[in-house]
Amino acid sequence: CAVLLQSFPTQVFIKSSAQYTAWDASFWSQQQAAVQPACAFQAAKAQEVAGSVLLSRLTQCPFAVKSGGHAAFTGSSNIQNGLTIDLQFLNSTTLSNDNTIARVGPGNRWVDVYSWLETHNLTAIGGRVADIGVGGLTLGGGVSFFSAAHGWACDNVQNYELVTADANILQVNLNSYPDLYWALRGGGNNFGIVTRFDLITYPQGLMWGGAVIYTIDKQSALIDAFVKFGNDVSQDTKAAIIVSFIYFSGQEISISSLEYSDPVTTYPSIFQNFKAIPAVSDTTAVQSLSQITKEFKVDNPDGLRESYWTFTCKLDADYLTFLTDLFFTEINPIKGVLGVLPVLVLQVIPTSTIKQMQKNGGNALGLNPSDGPLVLLNLAFRWASPQDDNAIYSTIGKITADAIAEAKKRGVFNQYLYMNYASQFQDVIAGYGPVNSQRLIDISQKYDPKQVFQKLQPGYFKLKGAPDPNYPS
Repeated sequence: CAVLLQSFPTQVFIKSSAQYTAWDASFWSQQQAAVQPACAFQAAKAQEVAGSVLLSRLTQCPFAVKSGGHAAFTGSSNIQNGLTIDLQFLNSTTLSNDNTIARVGPGNRWVDVYSWLETHNLTAIGGRVADIGVGGLTLGGGVSFFSAAHGWACDNVQNYELVTADANILQVNLNSYPDLYWALRGGGNNFGIVTRFDLITYPQGLMWGGAVIYTIDKQSALIDAFVKFGNDVSQDTKAAIIVSFIYFSGQEISISSLEYSDPVTTYPSIFQNFKAIPAVSDTTAVQSLSQITKEFKVDNPDGLRESYWTFTCKLDADYLTFLTDLFFTEINPIKGVLGVLPVLVLQVIPTSTIKQMQKNGGNALGLNPSDGPLVLLNLAFRWASPQDDNAIYSTIGKITADAIAEAKKRGVFNQYLYMNYASQFQDVIAGYGPVNSQRLIDISQKYDPKQVFQKLQPGYFKLKGAPDPNYPS
């Protein structure tokens, strides 16, 4: 930290300074904001990132890397008593001459990327909450409103500018480093620090979308509509949906977030089963992508305690009914927890999406079109006080374990774990399957023989094991 401070006095924040305090409060979750690095370095160039990696190696100083800081658990992108490299100032945006590639720094938030591209009637495949950072979402996979048509964010990166363990700056693409390019498509922070993403662009103007709220007695109809959507969406890839079951302010409710990439003025036919369900409120309207992400941000406030967990299953109405009932039963003991907001989120991984994942050499996630359609499950819990951590973790852990056991019993289980929704108690890379897991390990050892990004950057999901092996009981 002293060396960095001497070289970059306006870009380094030392513990106990006013700038440091404000910076540390910028993380999404309480758990991340509570971490106290020795200093934070806001690199402004790829060369500065490379220099900080080299310095960390020379001093054996552990480090973390922050793009948007929107991870839930401690140490994901911040590190106690080490160096946190903040990529906030790596926020350039440029278009190629033919407008087909958007070159985007990892310090950008997705709302900034979308707002910029909207001036050119373009979009990129990225996040759905306004202030999520480009870096973490893309490296972990990256579900998008446009994924049924184009795949996930990681499937739509033409080139990565990557700082490696030996402080080289590489341009990584299908032609230059095909093995490393494959590994970066879902392999997380295990292979280097990405200082620029070259994203494939697509024409996009206004679209249709919003949130529809229902009373909980519509649960069965919603699940049936969701399953029909999942079976049909590969024939209408302009559509996307998120169905959530929520305990909020003493009430059990459900919300459907519906999106369609055309600016239609009435419900598209693929959503007619949802339209037929009586709703409490409906905000669907023609609006821009950036506006929709801002609406999502309202439901994702900063400064609370957060825990995300995930698993995957085949699209099956009976199992989803079991799961929803299990969720509402198991949260009963924590309903009195201060500020608690438990949510069960259902999303389809359509067969069309999995087919798109195979383009340009495929990604590391281990999904095959024959698996689809699948359901991506997310247990997202929010609460106010650390004194309730054990109760919350125990509850989510039990729901997850029981749900997976039942999925295996019914023959609907899929081993895939989505990195961006996983908890610190889950082994994400193992969920990619033994072949892909070993391939990722081999690529890591090829480009990082000293295992800098496994040992000196210990946070988030490494190539072997869960970040915290102590599964809550």
